[in-house]
Amino acid sequence: MADKIWILAADSSRARIFETTASRKPLQELETLTHPESRLHEGDLSDDGPGRVHESHGDGRHLTDNYRKQYEAEVFAREICERLEQGRVESAFNKLYLIAPPAFLGQLRDCMGNATRKLIAEEIDKNVVLAKPDEIRKHLPYAL
Repeated sequence: MADKIWILAADSSRARIFETTASRKPLQELETLTHPESRLHEGDLSDDGPGRVHESHGDGRHLTDNYRKQYEAEVFAREICERLEQGRVESAFNKLYLIAPPAFLGQLRDCMGNATRKLIAEEIDKNVVLAKPDEIRKHLPYAL
């Protein structure tokens, strides 16, 4: 049986799922997922303004850095993991390559189920989500 290989190229606001069946074959884009909320500026993400934290001593307050952006990235990572889980259940792939910036790779790992995680052949810490398929292919092992 030939491998059914999925390649996920993602960042905190966009994910592209590609498919191939063998090394040296071109990548075919199957799907693009987007999460526009991850691209918004911190102040635009909430109606009541950015998150605030009370200091443990005294009555000082400060803004949390990127609180909402982090939250939105986690929401999107869960969406991606749900889609990958669906693909695994449907036997759409039996090998998975993840390409994402290091922080987002960590978020994907945190939400991915064990059965899907076992299908990961390699994780590559690069942001190539906007690259052309042939450029993305260059970051993958020659022999998948």
